[in-house]
Formats: sequence, structure tokens, C-alpha cells
Amino acid sequence: MRLQSDGGRRTSPMLPVWVLIFSASLWGLAWLPLKYFAGQGLLGPMVAFLTFGGLGLISLPLLVREYAQWRHCVPLFLLLSLVGGWGNTAYISALLAGDVVRVALLFYLAPVWGVLGGRVFLGERITKRRLAALACALGGVLLIVGGDQSFAAPLGWTDFLALTAGLAFSANNVVARHAQSIPTASKTIALFLGCMLTSALLLALQEGSAALVLPALSVSVWAYLAAYAIGWLALATVTWQWSVTRMEAGRSGVLGIAELAMALFSATLIGGAMLDAGEWAGAALIAGAALLVALEPDSQDQNASG
Repeated sequence: MRLQSDGGRRTSPMLPVWVLIFSASLWGLAWLPLKYFAGQGLLGPMVAFLTFGGLGLISLPLLVREYAQWRHCVPLFLLLSLVGGWGNTAYISALLAGDVVRVALLFYLAPVWGVLGGRVFLGERITKRRLAALACALGGVLLIVGGDQSFAAPLGWTDFLALTAGLAFSANNVVARHAQSIPTASKTIALFLGCMLTSALLLALQEGSAALVLPALSVSVWAYLAAYAIGWLALATVTWQWSVTRMEAGRSGVLGIAELAMALFSATLIGGAMLDAGEWAGAALIAGAALLVALEPDSQDQNASG
């Protein structure tokens, strides 16, 4: 197995794959704390504003310290902040406000955007294996959500949030892969700050300026928010940014769909959801797609470090 350089250290080319699967698993389980916060009367944008915004503010000293390393590529930093911030804010908002099945179908078109974006903007090859994995993944999503029946109703605001969240996540992967000179920590903080700004904007658009007033929450809820931000979102975001920086955008886009599989299995085991044969077949297709891409031979393009 070939090794690749990572800031002077030599790491296995499979490490980013497993780190991304770990991060996708954390995101796939995110519905658990989000449902709790929804029960406390918190809107999705407010959860994003409080958690990601708090992380961004406490991380500012580190961002300032690393500024000299990325000051020559400020536009890329701002673009990363925009797409990463919107992806997380829109996803959380859609998940809490809309039908989870419908949101999943629209959001998990993300692998399509990842493969196409990697090809158009980074010149990545679309291999036969990746095409097969993409077909398996999308076929699995369609089986899980009931095919075209999910589109019986017209697209609405929540659908727009879910669709653009998937597009923004894929754009984040492409930009993170391209911006090799921006340290992973700064990329992560860019996303935190972007979430704070986009969630504030979304709150203002949806509820008016009064929605920006902090809600009256108990001490325990504030403690859970802090724990969720530091122990969950920070870890999930850092591992995601680290791995997609070291992996082709098309590959990371397909691997990221493992998040849906984790959400599905956790809803079954923890939430008591009942799955039919089609849904189990869809989960198997998604798992197969992730395995196909995870075992794809390493290419020269994947040896970059950031």
C-alpha cells in the first residue's frame, strides 16, 4: 500500500476514506440531538446559529494565527465559508422543517454534483467504478424514498433548502480539494463562520428580525447545545474537511452517501422505524456503492495534502 505525505508525515491513502466514513456516520446520526432541540422549540437556523456560530467565535484566535498561510487566497476562503456555511444551515433547517424522506431524496443528489463538479472544476476522471457506484447509490436512495412518488407534491421552500444543501456540500468538497494551501483548521473555521452568517440571514428572512433574539432556554438545554457543538459538530466538521481535502471530489461525494445509510440504520435500531424490503434493498445498494468507491485503487490525484 502506497503512503502519501501529510505535512511531513506519511499516511496511508486509505486513512482519508475511513475518516470520511466516520464523519458521515456522525452526520447520519445528527437527527438524534436535532429532534431533541426541535422539542425545545428551536428552529433549525437557530440551532445552526448558536452551535456553529459559537464554534466560529471561539476559534477566531486560531484563524488569525493561520492567516499568513492563506492570505493570498482570500477569495477561496470566502467561497468555502459561503458554500460550507449554507450547506450545513440549509441541511439542518430542512431536516427539522420538512418531511425527512423527501429531504433525503433531494439532499442525497449530492454525489451527482460531487462527481460532476470534480470533473468540470478539477479535471478528475469519472471512472467506470465510480459511475457504477453512483448508479448504485442513487438507485438505493430512490428505493428508500419510494421512487418518483416522493415528487407527487410540488417543490416548496423546504425542498429548495434540501436540494441546495446537497449542492453546497458538494461544492464544499470541490473547493476544499482545490484550496490545498488553506490549512484544515482554517477551512473548518471558515465553515463555522459561514454557518453563523447564513443561519442569521435565514432566520431574518423566515421570521423577521425578532427571530434573531436568543430564546429563553434552560441551563440544561444550553449545556446540551454546547456539548453538541464541541463534541459532535466540531469533530464531524474537522474530520470531513480533513478527508475531502485529501480525496478526489467525485470519490468523496459518493462516499458521503454512507451518511444516509447510517441515518437509516439508526432510525431503525434507535427510533423504532420499520423498513420494508425495498428500503432494505436500497440500504444494501448504498452500502455497496460506498464499498466500491472506498476500495477504488488510489490515483496520483489523490496524493495531495493540505
